[in-house]
Amino acid sequence: MASSSDDRYDLLLTGGRIIDPSQSLDTVADIAFADGAVAAVGPDLPRERAAEVRSVSGSLVTPGLIDLHTHVYWGGASIGVDPEDYARRCGTTTMIDAGTAGAGNFAGFRAHVIEPSTPRILAYLNVSFAGIFAFSDLVMVGECEDFRLLHPQACLNVARLHADMLVGIKVRVGLRASGSSGYAPLDIALDVAEEAELPVMCHLDWPPPSRRDVVSRLRPGDVLTHCFRPFPSAPIRFDGAVRDEILEARERGVLFDIGHGMGSFGFTTAERMLENGFLPDAISSDVHSLSIRGPAYDQLVTLSKFLHLGMDLSDIIAASTTGPARAVRHPELGTLAPGSIADATVLEIREEPVTFTDSLGETRTGEKQFGLVGTVIAGNWWS
Repeated sequence: MASSSDDRYDLLLTGGRIIDPSQSLDTVADIAFADGAVAAVGPDLPRERAAEVRSVSGSLVTPGLIDLHTHVYWGGASIGVDPEDYARRCGTTTMIDAGTAGAGNFAGFRAHVIEPSTPRILAYLNVSFAGIFAFSDLVMVGECEDFRLLHPQACLNVARLHADMLVGIKVRVGLRASGSSGYAPLDIALDVAEEAELPVMCHLDWPPPSRRDVVSRLRPGDVLTHCFRPFPSAPIRFDGAVRDEILEARERGVLFDIGHGMGSFGFTTAERMLENGFLPDAISSDVHSLSIRGPAYDQLVTLSKFLHLGMDLSDIIAASTTGPARAVRHPELGTLAPGSIADATVLEIREEPVTFTDSLGETRTGEKQFGLVGTVIAGNWWS
């Protein structure tokens, strides 16, 4: 986009390698921001028209990173981390909270964390009234173990009341999250989501329910998170082939999110899935009060693991920009198209030995990883 003779910029980043999968763009250029929007992208934009000029030569400039799976109800839930500290650490400009709060406490989450935050926070509403209320080193209780907490009308009421900030309904099923209740909590979440015209994000840990029972229920636009789990809920068979129900789900439009976390990402699974050409739609950290200490750490560490695994750089960026934006139905995010929201992440690829660890404690030794240079939020250099 060329600039007109009277353009004025609030911020101009010069000389970076701009990678924007939403526009199939990978080029060295300048990018200007004005009035909270992307103003121009192109070579040699006029420096004299910018209030602030920063050289980012040698760095990558991407749309503002979106972490599709976080837990940022800081101070309101034991699982939560401070969203601003987290964003400064890894350059996320939008965090999607994955159901930390339910109908009983979402108003507090909104008032005390979401609204004061500089980085954008959108959220899935937990189908459990209490949200994820007991998640720590010492106390661990699955919020879907008790059917008394699964009140579809209460969930629907809050989903409608906070429709401007909610992107879907979250449900956690599996032995650790829902005990022996099988897929019943998922069916309740699907009923609420259908009534609210929202997608579902579904967590599956250990069976019951089975992977097949869960995946077969998901609809186009629903998200299966923790999609590269190790056995027993892995998406691959013992022979390395992708399971039929996983392929069928992708064919009908189910989206697949990494959601690394503490126990939900295996290198062997990831290697086999990528060998099969099965790329994740979203690469997210599942950062929370435990996984931030490892092995996930943050979104950049998670993205770096896929860099090591040989995933194409553009595909990695897409899985943390356009992919999550599509999952949450916010196409105005995850792009640097002129006129779009002025969020950007500036990264470097550091050439240095690094050891990566998955959820089973297996390691891989790499030679490069992403590092954060800075973040642009609403057209302002934020870090």
